Amino acid sequence: MAFSIIYIVGVILGVMAVLEILSQPINLLAKIIVIVFVLLTSWVGLAVYYLILRGNLTRWFR
Repeated sequence: MAFSIIYIVGVILGVMAVLEILSQPINLLAKIIVIVFVLLTSWVGLAVYYLILRGNLTRWFR
């Protein structure tokens, strides 16, 4: 039961992160790189995205 809840929360956060990345004003290759990183690294990728990358994507990928 608890694992199902954790899995569902992870899926929801992953979808939210992908939608936020797609709305950023950066080029397509940078979007693909960040999306693949976030999805392939699961919880670690989500944590890195929400804690570090979220506010800095446009500055890092000009």
